[in-house]
Amino acid sequence: MTDATPVSESREGAVAVLTLQSPPVNALGSALREGIRAAIERAEADPAVRAIVLIGGGRMFSAGADITEFGKPQSGIGLPDLLNRIEAVGKPVVAAIHGNALGGGLETALACHYRVAVPSAKVGLPEVKLGILPGAGGTQRLPRIVGPRKALEVIVGGAPIDAQQAAAMGLIDDLAPEESLRAHAVAFAERVAAEGRPLTKIRDREDRIAEGRDDPGLFDAFRTENARRMRGFEAPEACIACIEAACRLPFEQGLAFEREQFLTLVSGEQSAAQRYVFFAERQTAKIPDVPETTPARPVAKVGIIGAGTMGGGIAMNFLNAGLPVTIVETKREALDRGLGTIRTNYENTARKGRLRPEDVETRMGLLTDTLDLDALKDCDLIIEAVFEDMAIKQEIFSKLDRIAKPGAILASNTSYLDIDAIAAATGRPGDVIGLHFFSPANVMRLLEVVRGARTSQDVIATAMQVGRRIGKIAVLVGVCHGFVGNRMLAQRQREANRLILEGVKPWDVDRVIHDFGLPMGPFAMSDLAGLDIGWSRETNRSETVRDLLCEQDRRGQKTGAGFYDYDAKRNATPSPVTEEIIARVAARQGVAQKPASDQEILERCLYPMVNEGAKILEEGKAIRASDIDIVWINGYGWPVYRGGPMFWADGIGLRRVLERLRAYEALYGDAFKPSPLLERLAADGKGFKDL
Repeated sequence: MTDATPVSESREGAVAVLTLQSPPVNALGSALREGIRAAIERAEADPAVRAIVLIGGGRMFSAGADITEFGKPQSGIGLPDLLNRIEAVGKPVVAAIHGNALGGGLETALACHYRVAVPSAKVGLPEVKLGILPGAGGTQRLPRIVGPRKALEVIVGGAPIDAQQAAAMGLIDDLAPEESLRAHAVAFAERVAAEGRPLTKIRDREDRIAEGRDDPGLFDAFRTENARRMRGFEAPEACIACIEAACRLPFEQGLAFEREQFLTLVSGEQSAAQRYVFFAERQTAKIPDVPETTPARPVAKVGIIGAGTMGGGIAMNFLNAGLPVTIVETKREALDRGLGTIRTNYENTARKGRLRPEDVETRMGLLTDTLDLDALKDCDLIIEAVFEDMAIKQEIFSKLDRIAKPGAILASNTSYLDIDAIAAATGRPGDVIGLHFFSPANVMRLLEVVRGARTSQDVIATAMQVGRRIGKIAVLVGVCHGFVGNRMLAQRQREANRLILEGVKPWDVDRVIHDFGLPMGPFAMSDLAGLDIGWSRETNRSETVRDLLCEQDRRGQKTGAGFYDYDAKRNATPSPVTEEIIARVAARQGVAQKPASDQEILERCLYPMVNEGAKILEEGKAIRASDIDIVWINGYGWPVYRGGPMFWADGIGLRRVLERLRAYEALYGDAFKPSPLLERLAADGKGFKDL
């Protein structure tokens, strides 16, 4: 902290300027709250002060509450009481906003009588992303100034909005020049004081919430429209209920209801999980043996080998970041098809209003297409995204070894194969790394960065930095079959396939996994991806359910049938054909038929994943249990409100997980054999969080 006090006080004529000084983000911890209270009271008591400006020092107004204080005894004045105190000041209080005013930061601004902001400022109430709601009056004040419809979008959506949007809503009273916020805010405060404007408090406004009283159905309509993205989450419904309360209850009663809902959420399992994920995402950047000071290699031009679904999606990430890309294919038809897909994706985004038409052309203008691998000779980073075949990949890397300039990073998008074996095809293994993008690569946030045995530190540092540059959550993992995500997925797929041979219907397995919170179950996912991935008629042995489905051209959604039958709109229905095929395979293999409860289905699908995660940690293929959780949340749709498989297992208790694994081991053999690490932690009464 640069000052002895968290709030510096100065005077501009008759205006007291109170500057928040709690770097780096002016989090509203106890010291800053007390500092604001004391400074406000001094300014209010000073007869020479006619108005007050509250402004943030450093990069922003305030990023909100200090999350580390959640669950701890409160010290000093609480934020709700502080905001009530600000609102009750008998002189105009003006919030001057630059950078971010988020969460409690925006709630603080809402408690002021006026708000001034620079156009580049962002405001928002993102608490829902932490499994909570704005707990200092945000759900009660915001609807009173922007109306319940907009309040629902801002609070339940959780995304920040820019100052110009906020001004259009009536949330911001005046926009200030970027370079003179302080002076503009002081002049605004002086003008308000001189004009003797009434100090209208947001709490007293009734005009904007009338729409919620006149049309109470708007809340159920919002629930219906957003049911899919809110599925399983507790906080969005609590937010809606609080905004409803703002429209039907007096302000003080609405505040009490909001507080009750906030305290319920903040002490619940979902918020604990979502706060854990918040910090876990930030932990992924910390690599013990790669210091933060490690210099990164410059990446100004990117080469991509393969213009298929993955290659094209990978290219879009770099084009979106303004980096020129050269994309290589072996045949002109494949290249044209890939370029067409990229353009179509951009044009579809533009039609939805999320991209300007001129941006489409700018991004396409950064893309160079070629059939000549030698065109990659001046690229700083080259990513191979071809068919998952070791011989093909080694051949490509051998060629790249001769073509690429010294210092170029050579990356493979392999999702399973050995990076060290690929690197061995070059004379520069220190420059080789895995960059495993997830499909669709231009949408999915996860990037598994796979370090080989000889990958150099600066290549690792560069890869992690590049991941952040293109908007990914980069997680460093080690070399093993399937790395972290797919290695664990294989455990779930094995048990799901065993369950259906025992007589459990595929749609019941999918239902249990979906109800747990994942986007879809294993069989629906297989149908979506295509059952013929890695399957060919020539090598088919007609041994598995998948083999027989593919033989009948039941290859998933794309053929109108797979495990499920699909109508013209790809709506799925259970298939009697699939049931007959499963029964035939089970009989041939002599698998005994037996029922399984939903709990058994869940345990048999998910506990082996946890066990495999423990093996991954034991082998050092992941740095932290939280890294595994981030992989599964961002790459496979594990529900964020459950915190990832390792966090979830800690919540159950590792002794319970171990007990069930041993029971299944007795029935089904070594596939359930517990990891020594899991046994050790359970014996010590510890969890993965203690590693």
